Order: sequence, then C-alpha cells, then structure tokens
Amino acid sequence: MSEHSSLGPTGIVMMNLGGPKNLDEVGPFLLKLFEDREIIQLPVQDFLGPFIAKRRTPKVQKLYEGIGGGSPILKWTELQGQGMVQRLDKLSPATAPHKFYVAFRYIDPFSEDALRQMKADGIKRAVAFTQYPQFSCATTGSSLNELWRAANRLRLEQEFNWSVIDRWPTHPKFIEAMTKTVKQGLELFSEDERDDALLLFSAHSLPLSVINRGDAYPQEVGATVHEVMKCLDFSHEYLLSYQSDVGPVPWLGPSTESVIKELGKKKRQNVLVVGIAFTSDHIETLSEIDIEYGELAHEVGVSNFKRAPALNGDPLFQDALAQVVYEHLQSGEACSRQYGLRCPGCVNEQCRNILKPVAAFKRTAVGSRQ
Repeated sequence: MSEHSSLGPTGIVMMNLGGPKNLDEVGPFLLKLFEDREIIQLPVQDFLGPFIAKRRTPKVQKLYEGIGGGSPILKWTELQGQGMVQRLDKLSPATAPHKFYVAFRYIDPFSEDALRQMKADGIKRAVAFTQYPQFSCATTGSSLNELWRAANRLRLEQEFNWSVIDRWPTHPKFIEAMTKTVKQGLELFSEDERDDALLLFSAHSLPLSVINRGDAYPQEVGATVHEVMKCLDFSHEYLLSYQSDVGPVPWLGPSTESVIKELGKKKRQNVLVVGIAFTSDHIETLSEIDIEYGELAHEVGVSNFKRAPALNGDPLFQDALAQVVYEHLQSGEACSRQYGLRCPGCVNEQCRNILKPVAAFKRTAVGSRQ
C-alpha cells in the first residue's frame, strides 16, 4: 500500500543524541546525558548525575578542543538530510515535497524545535527516522520517548500522523555503503599488508542493565557486521568490540581498548577499525578512535592502525537513507513488526508508543519487574 498525496508534505525527523557544537555546550550536554535514566541508571541519580557531568566537563572539553572545538554531527546530519529529501522527491513524488528536521536528544535542535518547525511548515504526515541503524531502548527508544513527550508538552499530540523507522541494521543499501567504507579503509594498507589486516568493528557500548532487560542492540550490531563481512566474502579475520563506556556502572564488552591491548600482545601489526554503529564522524571516531586508540595501538605494538572512513557525505549513504524512507512510506505501516515488542524486563509505560499512528500496530504489555 502506498501513501496518498492528499496528506500534503512529508516531514522526516532525523533523531540522534547529538553533540556539543562548541566548548560552552559540553557541560550542558553531559548534564542531560547523566541525568537521563533511560540511558544510564545511577544510584541517587539527581545528585550523582550532575556531579559526574561537572567532573568530566573539563576533560571532555579538552577532547573537543583536539578535534576542532565541537562535534561535526549536526553538519553531517544536515548534509545527509538534504541529500535524502532530494532523492525522495524523485523516488516518491506522491509523498513530496519531503522535508527533514533534526531532533537531538541532549543539545539543540531539540525535539521541540523540530516539532515547532514542522507545524509552521504545515506538515501533517510525519516519519520519526532513527539515525541509529541498530535499535536500542537507550538510543532510538529514548529519542522516541522524548519526541512523544515533547509533542505532549507543546500540545501537538494530534497535529501529525506518525510512523516510525525504528531500525535498519541489514538494509541492503546501508550494508553496501558500509562495505564501501571498509574497502576504502583497506586501501590505506600497502598490498603486502592488506591481506593480513584484521577488521575490528567497533560500536558504542551500552550499560549492561539495558542489555540484560532484553535489549536488541547486540544482535542487531552483530547482524550488520555479518552482512558486511558477507559482502566482503569473509575475506579478512574480524572481531566486534564496544567503546565509549562512561560512569560507575558495568558496560557491554569486550571494550575496544582491551581488544587493542590483546592484539598487541598477539603481535598483530595491521588493524583496521570500522565504526559499525556510527553514521558520521564525531568525538567517538575523531578523538576516541583516531587519537586515544591510535596512541594505545602504538604503545602496545600495533604498528599499522587505521580507521575506515565514516559515511559522512557519501552519496551512496544518502541513497541508502532515501531508500529506507521510500520503502517505509510505500509499506503504509506504522513501524517494523519488532518495534511493538517490549524488552522482557521493560517497566517503562511509555516505551514502544507512537502518537497518532498512521496504521494499527501491536504493542505488548509492560512487564511486572525489571
């Protein structure tokens, strides 16, 4: 079933956590992160969250100084959004014109900013499009919950007809774009080193409390890795690790840092890191992988440490974004079949909701305990 043009222009909300654009925004960004119980659950969070944020701010500001003073994630999201809607207008004239809106979780533009602009633009048909290919309650789920809360705060609950693109970890065009970046990364090695290169896929870690509730993230990241390796004909050895754990709680591993140390002990010389859950450059690639892990690799004897380029402004990735949205609009569905299935340990009444959905969808009940 395809969409009907009678609904007018289509608004596509590109959701992500975002990143501080300058050093002054680092503190407020961290404060919102450590106060958010949907991502990190701390004892006495109202006290400990602000304490950790304040303590970490100077260190994180120095890291941002090292990559130019701020995160480029807004620049890349806007460029990707522009390419996406240009392609969508040609792919799907029945739902055109298409307009994109950025909704970050911890920094402006916030969900409120996107919703206000959508109303001003006369949008009625809206798509909430996660920019995390692999679903997690802590990322996509948290961003959707905040989007619905923002609509309630603005009294816009009935303003838009919503559907949700909640995951796309194995979409063929996305896999094609990721495979391209791996091949580009392998070209950084000389011919005699290339065959020996180990592919280290690195994804953002999550607190184990999220994973142990039954979160889908680990298996979806693994599915992406498998599909990329399949496209590469399993031409290289590969591993999957997780990075960017913060705060005094257990996180999903193995950590990328620990894996690099072990590879050094095993005398591996050629390692290509692939940011498998990141769709653009930001502090986790430009600082954590390139600088911090690059220095660590040198220290432990991994002499040839490279990173595959991020998707950033790659036209092939813009093709992928447009294709994901096009297929979603053509389906007429409110979300994926999997979206309505709560984690077995979910106790959040708001999870897996959709405001004024374009079609009915099945949503399971909240569990009795976490």
